[in-house]
Amino acid sequence: MHSMNDLINLSRRRFLTRGTSGVGVAALASLFADSGCSAADGVVRGALNPSGVARFVPAAKRVIYLFQSGGPSQMDLFDYKPAMQSRFNQELPERVRKGQRITTMTSRQKRFPIAPSMFRFQQHGESGAWLSELLPHTAAVSDQICFVKTMVTQAINHDPAVTYFQTGSQIAGRPSIGAWASYGLGTENSDLPAFVAMTSRGSGLKNGQPLYDRLWGSGFLPTTHQGVKFRSADDPVLYLNNPPGVSRDVKRAVLDDVAALNRKRLESVGDPEIATRIAQYELAFRMQASIPELADFSDEPQHVLEQYGPDVKKPGTYASNCLLARRLCERGVRFVQLFHMGWDQHGNLPKAIRGQCRDTDQASAGLLRDLRQRGLLEDTLIVWGGEFGRTTYCQGGLSPTNYGRDHHPRCFSIWMAGGGVRQGMSWGKTDDYCYNVDADPVSVHDLHATILHLLGIDHRQLTFRFQGRDHRLTDVHGEVMHQLLA
Repeated sequence: MHSMNDLINLSRRRFLTRGTSGVGVAALASLFADSGCSAADGVVRGALNPSGVARFVPAAKRVIYLFQSGGPSQMDLFDYKPAMQSRFNQELPERVRKGQRITTMTSRQKRFPIAPSMFRFQQHGESGAWLSELLPHTAAVSDQICFVKTMVTQAINHDPAVTYFQTGSQIAGRPSIGAWASYGLGTENSDLPAFVAMTSRGSGLKNGQPLYDRLWGSGFLPTTHQGVKFRSADDPVLYLNNPPGVSRDVKRAVLDDVAALNRKRLESVGDPEIATRIAQYELAFRMQASIPELADFSDEPQHVLEQYGPDVKKPGTYASNCLLARRLCERGVRFVQLFHMGWDQHGNLPKAIRGQCRDTDQASAGLLRDLRQRGLLEDTLIVWGGEFGRTTYCQGGLSPTNYGRDHHPRCFSIWMAGGGVRQGMSWGKTDDYCYNVDADPVSVHDLHATILHLLGIDHRQLTFRFQGRDHRLTDVHGEVMHQLLA
């Protein structure tokens, strides 16, 4: 005998099951593009736009985001401040700091002595861009780059700052920008993920700021849009190879049986995540054939390999990941994000930043050159930058040849290239101390709005309803920086 409460709960479950099953079947149809299954299996063919957002003609079809984790020092790389040389070891004026918050790592210092950059700067190209001697390869392609010197962020510590750049929120749990791009654009290649993330460690780096899988996660979006992390190993993706004695035909038959069971369950309970699970099984099966060919650089000409530098054949290095990013993009992957750890230089900055630039400078410029030579740069957006900058004052001991710098969110530099961005441009102005923005600030939400705009999406329309309201990457903020666009 059922109690009245049991009957009420049973009725509620039946109602929810019947009410959501249509949603689940629709989700399954939208998740299978070119999966090899038929329409009779509840699958549709062709490229998809899962969000249903109206789009305009994009300048970029894809994005490669070169995220420099830890916070590169803008005044040692991009933001030339010659007047600082005469202020060595002077106290940073209070009128400049304006009582702004600083981290606990320097808040107890008795002094805030100014530490000018010890590196030489020079103008390059027809644009006359100022770059540090640490970036000779980037300097050689500077006429193709738009340097933004006035980025501003809200966060002052690594985890919320990195999270903010990836998701538009300092609070963990929101969808990453790559997941939003996947949701808004769909995929062009059903044999590879729409969104791929890779990590690399700076040479000589023992410890670095941790990077969590949620940084390329899908948050409250369907999990089919989360980034697939490629490992720093010869086999970029785990468990793609079949066990001994299991042929591809046997694997196909097993997947078909599992999919049939999952479809029955989907019809019964209507959970869209079941549809995602089926789609991910299918993607993994197709990746068994696509990934080995993708990761095999033997078909790359020697002159191309040399553009990326000597580490290009070492799996998991920044150089190798840059070449892999190009190979992913030419195969239709929408969003590729490279995280390179090691820029958190609180002490011994001159030595540490040299190592980071050796790791990244040639490969970043080589990627740009390679894309241009293949005709891909014009519709591929490259973004280079970290979560914040570094302070003009020294952290710890100061000498003419050694210093450290703390986190600084008030002004820092990034650069963009390709995909509809103006070439040979330096945007914005910081004060003489490289501490505050004097003109033309760019917020994180502005950057996100601009990236989506270049991909043909109005950031105000790309929304997803969750917990009773429509969420978007830029929340209620963000302006497209049309001044940066070609």
